[in-house]
Amino acid sequence: MVRPAAELMAGPRSFDPVLVGNRETDAWVAYYRRDWLKFLRSSVGLVAAGFGMSPTQTLIGAWYVLKANQLWAPFPDNQPDGARAYMRRFYALVAETEDLDPAKAARLEVEWWRIHRAHQHDDSVTRAQLEDALVELYSYVYGADQDAVRPAAAHRVDAMDYSDSWVAAGCNLDDRLLVEERRALVSSYAALRLAISN
Repeated sequence: MVRPAAELMAGPRSFDPVLVGNRETDAWVAYYRRDWLKFLRSSVGLVAAGFGMSPTQTLIGAWYVLKANQLWAPFPDNQPDGARAYMRRFYALVAETEDLDPAKAARLEVEWWRIHRAHQHDDSVTRAQLEDALVELYSYVYGADQDAVRPAAAHRVDAMDYSDSWVAAGCNLDDRLLVEERRALVSSYAALRLAISN
């Protein structure tokens, strides 16, 4: 099978922001609807588009992302240690081409998940705290200046706000909030691509 040109060029520093933003939106929708088969399919596409791994690594990486999210999903009785363990395995695959410590990357990844969940349920946890957590992740994984990646983090928090409102409204697939979420995620990845290409 011939892979689309956009996917042939995909990678941690050469991804298509529109493709990755759309696939992440689909993954978020599947996550909140607890449709794990669709989540896995979306994760395969997301990993392929965002990290440029081999087909085998893509499938393995997507499986690790699925398992991490399944362990994280229950509220309030989730399993953060298990989620970090699976994300460490995912980032070990990324570390084959990027200079990073998988354990640290996994800790930063799950930390923004934690802050987002706290932000959803506690008004004292601020948008700024969530943005800072994303800046930490992006600057570490991509070796980028924190100020450069901050716009990407801000757009992603916008997307989370739309997603949270969509969840509160009942997770309807025809809700206009999904359009706004998708737009914000594409903007986030466009800003990230610009920041890491400089």
